[in-house]
Amino acid sequence: MQFSYTATTKEGKTVNGTSDAANKEALIEILTRQGLRPIIVKVGSSGGGLFGRPKRAKKVKLKDLVVFTRQLSTMISAGVPLVRSMSTLQSQCTDKYFQQVIGNITKDVESGMALADTFEKYPHIFSEVYVNMVRAGEAGGILDEILKRLASQVEQDASIRKKIKGAMIYPEVILSITVVAFFGIMIFIIPKIAKILTDLGGPDAKLPIYTQAMLSISAFMQHNAVFVIIVFVVVVYLIRRYIKTPGGKYKFHALLLRTPVVKNIIMKVAIARFSRTFASLMSAGVDVLNALDVTGGAIGNKVIEEELKEAAKAVKNGKQLSEPLSTSKHFPPIVSQMLAVGEETGQIDTILVKVADFYEEEVNVIIDGLGAVIEPLMIIVLGSIVGVIAASVMGPIASLSKNIGNN
Repeated sequence: MQFSYTATTKEGKTVNGTSDAANKEALIEILTRQGLRPIIVKVGSSGGGLFGRPKRAKKVKLKDLVVFTRQLSTMISAGVPLVRSMSTLQSQCTDKYFQQVIGNITKDVESGMALADTFEKYPHIFSEVYVNMVRAGEAGGILDEILKRLASQVEQDASIRKKIKGAMIYPEVILSITVVAFFGIMIFIIPKIAKILTDLGGPDAKLPIYTQAMLSISAFMQHNAVFVIIVFVVVVYLIRRYIKTPGGKYKFHALLLRTPVVKNIIMKVAIARFSRTFASLMSAGVDVLNALDVTGGAIGNKVIEEELKEAAKAVKNGKQLSEPLSTSKHFPPIVSQMLAVGEETGQIDTILVKVADFYEEEVNVIIDGLGAVIEPLMIIVLGSIVGVIAASVMGPIASLSKNIGNN
């Protein structure tokens, strides 16, 4: 989200500017770190979009982010100063918007701001996990190593997302075709068949209940086609909007965790993300509570995030993390057992990386076999719809034709 702000420096000078941040509180925290005292913070900027609305923050391709992260890691490990490294990466970047962002970051770093704080100004590019790991790397003097891990993590996450999106293309296309075909049949084809039935048996012809229901639905949709389409679009829009609210998102994520097949994929992806992200943060020197807070937000499921918040409370009360996770509804026993071993040996990061590798491989296997499950399922659904329509139409036609032949 983009904000415009007015702030004062320690010397009392007034400063105006714009910045991206996750929310108003996050921006105030960023400005305070820069030695500024915010006076006014507003959503949007003076250079906003149409009718003064704030422009939507542009996205940066994950591929470009991975390349940037790897190259920055290489240059820092080679001893190149940070400002010079950023300037070089800015000149090499092919994405105009990302090039501008890198330029802004370079100026902030040059003025003495910490790299993590500059990244925090662009939450649509650098996630909370990314920013926290960079901050830990700066504090521990291992920024190059942290950036290498980040690049690998971003690549792995992008690979899983790409596979899931690829697996969902087929059912999405089939579902869209099914909806369009249903509306087409009901509005254009069924009315013609209704006329045939009326011609054969007359207006008082006795038809099966399911045929009458089909004809009634068709007649309603034919006379109210525009209304039906508008209602359908509005309902879809309202559902999508509700899902974006905190309560709606939680309920939607809970529903996904009860949906066959989808549940397994979501849980395994969540466990893989938790294991890899938590391991990376721990190895970077982030304390357990902060690591849990950041990891929960990176998992992508609000139900599991709430579980981790409850686990964090137990850790705060003196328990080991493996204890609350052992009673979790969504984390399998192997995760808590492996975590317990890591806590005993002091190798939590190493063991959790192995857990992440295992579950990422499990996700790959499930996604690869998803097509074999979805394809026959969609064929059954389509076949059922065609069968119901055919039975509702062809049966009465055959019966009426037979009666006419006997007469």
